[in-house]
Amino acid sequence: MISWFSVHGTSMNNSNLLISGDNKGYASLKFEEKMNGFESLPGKGPFVAAFAQTNEGDSSPNTKGPSCPDGCPCDNAKSTCNGLNEGCTGKGPGEDDFESTKIIGGKQLDLAFQLFQDTRENIGDKLASIHQFVDLSSQTIPAEFSSTGKEAQTCPGALGVAFAAGTTDGPGEFDFTQGSNSSSDNIYWRFITRVLHDPSPDQVKCHFPKPILFDTQLTEFPAPWTPAIMPLQIFRIGRLFIVGVPGEFTTMSGRRLRDSVTRVISKEVQDPIVVIAGLANGYSHYVTTFEEYQYQRYEGASTLYGPHTLAAYQVLYSKLAEALVKNETTPPGPSPPDLRDSTFNFLPDVYLDEPPFGKDFGDLRRDIDSSQTFIAGKSTIAVEFYSGHPRNNFRQEDTFLTIERKQGNGFKVIATDGNWETKFFWRREGIVASIVTVSWEIPAPTPPGVYRICHFGDFKGLLASGPYSGCSSLFHVSASS
Repeated sequence: MISWFSVHGTSMNNSNLLISGDNKGYASLKFEEKMNGFESLPGKGPFVAAFAQTNEGDSSPNTKGPSCPDGCPCDNAKSTCNGLNEGCTGKGPGEDDFESTKIIGGKQLDLAFQLFQDTRENIGDKLASIHQFVDLSSQTIPAEFSSTGKEAQTCPGALGVAFAAGTTDGPGEFDFTQGSNSSSDNIYWRFITRVLHDPSPDQVKCHFPKPILFDTQLTEFPAPWTPAIMPLQIFRIGRLFIVGVPGEFTTMSGRRLRDSVTRVISKEVQDPIVVIAGLANGYSHYVTTFEEYQYQRYEGASTLYGPHTLAAYQVLYSKLAEALVKNETTPPGPSPPDLRDSTFNFLPDVYLDEPPFGKDFGDLRRDIDSSQTFIAGKSTIAVEFYSGHPRNNFRQEDTFLTIERKQGNGFKVIATDGNWETKFFWRREGIVASIVTVSWEIPAPTPPGVYRICHFGDFKGLLASGPYSGCSSLFHVSASS
């Protein structure tokens, strides 16, 4: 099952420090749970439910809207509270991030599951695809696609002042605000901008009315900060056409792109279904309409290639769509640069893990009270372990924790760190000691039985390094009454 809902995965706001699939991840987990069974492990069952992204550029899941810390509305034009953007944040529909994620993810889940059960339309079985690399920074747009009615050009990539303001789903810092059509008055930022790369008069004119904060493409240290060469692709399954776009199209820009592609395909295919698949194989920030660009809110300031970015995409994808339905080949286009040797990381390596004296990795710091009986659907339990640093091994396709039910002489794993109901917290104590907390919100369908919580990790010591594990004491779970 694959579905496309145009909503940002920002139910968890930027204060969240846990790795999360957000509302779409929640919907995917719970759909697969319905199909694979309650005790199927995340990502391990035979049925796959993909909640893909589409043109979500201006679609927030925080449906209570933005407000200030005192509950008053934000300034609508600037998204500020008392002139500052930091306090204007989107909220809801729940009382906290976790509840909001469940609500928005649940809405996508419920509708997708209903459509999955009810829909029986055969779209055909013809398979085809087309792909091309394109330099988006130097495209000429014919007058019929240009919003000005004249031939237009895209620009070398740059981010505007309002980009630094962030959005109500994740406000920025300093004195930047959305809706800004003038350069920042912040002397420090003006200095930084000029040190990186001062935009030329031609670039300023090309991006107008965007005031350029970062000339990202022509900045060369240690490499260009944003790409110029982007991957464009369209996939065909019968009369379904999936347009893979390397950016975040707004509601209206996505609609216009879809209409342009549909017009071309309709000449060869009856009743085509055209879907925008967002953030596909590359990232060119946001793509607004020409009209949205003029307001220079966050999305317009983040539209890399100037006011005619959308028009360029419309031209290019229309050509790709025509070639696809006519079974024509297209040149591969310019190869994107390999910048792997030009990147660096500010995050230091883990040099040493050492538990407190007399303790070992995987030992319990705080165990479960085994005398209690915990109730499915009502209880949350937590246990602490002495641990190594999680960055020693990211445990890809594996897990930092398991929830296990006693079964005969052994144990059956019924949940991992991929389950919505489990949480994995890590903290340093002192300089080299680490503490891991594993919590489990026991879901209502959990069958009665004897359980334990286990933790897995890797340590880096002075004389040895390697994996370790540890488990809690056994505890009882009773059925929800």
